[in-house]
Amino acid sequence: MIDPRLHVLRVVAAQGTVTAAAQTLNYTPSAVSHQLRSLSRDLGVPLLEQDGRRVRLTAAARVLVARADELYARWEEIRGELDEARDVYTGSLRLCGFSTAASALLPPVVSEVRARHPYCQVRIIEADPEECFNLLLADQADVAVVVATATLPSSADPRFEQAPLLDDPLDLLVPVDNPLAARVSVLLSDAAGEDWILDRVGRPYHQLVVTACAAAGFAPSVAHESAEWDSGAALVGAGLGVALVPRLARIPADERTVRVPLRGDPIPARHILTAVRRGSRQQTGIATALAALADVARRHPGLRELA
Repeated sequence: MIDPRLHVLRVVAAQGTVTAAAQTLNYTPSAVSHQLRSLSRDLGVPLLEQDGRRVRLTAAARVLVARADELYARWEEIRGELDEARDVYTGSLRLCGFSTAASALLPPVVSEVRARHPYCQVRIIEADPEECFNLLLADQADVAVVVATATLPSSADPRFEQAPLLDDPLDLLVPVDNPLAARVSVLLSDAAGEDWILDRVGRPYHQLVVTACAAAGFAPSVAHESAEWDSGAALVGAGLGVALVPRLARIPADERTVRVPLRGDPIPARHILTAVRRGSRQQTGIATALAALADVARRHPGLRELA
């Protein structure tokens, strides 16, 4: 088995502070500090240096983390090989994803995994994309479904394996009495003169909408800010503006709104990825979940009209 103190060091390296690492690992900060001091003492090298409120890895610690990434990737591969030697899979599987994925994509995956492996314990965890990667690293989740953003680990990160799952196109959401509601489809520029309802500045979805509008030749006039699809839909239904909503997002049926598909090239979309710990893709539960996710993405009724 791999020394568990290496796992603690990897999480500290990722989080930048002992306190944040402790929260990720569900440890106390003193327990994290104790394990790192113990590891440093046993190896005979310093591992951390104070850098303001954060900690900085020493040269020795950086070597150790890089080697630990290799060790853990190999260990994940070994666990997959051990799964192949079992007659019946009895492990557990933890799926995490952002809100839309947790409601639209992951439930049928749970059903498929349970059908294939009746003794497998499956759990869904709703979490923001960045938190999903923390859960993977802390071994508190096995498969993550995330929206690609600039703040996520790069595809070359040695700790994870990422793969595209689907593109979730954006629709224009308008009040039922808006003239655009009668259209079969619209260009994004057709809504340039409307009041807009966006997420808060600095949030990934805000940037996605602003970038899409800029590509269409205008800057949206932001009338209101909303972070949730249901509250945003309520504002649209009240005639307070228009919004862009992903095809997979579920809008309450009682709101007086109409989804109007966008046309153009390209159609604005969220890029949705899967992520697992590097080396773990062939483990029985994880492999079943990834195959089921790919099948759900192909068959999802919200995406068929795009095809």
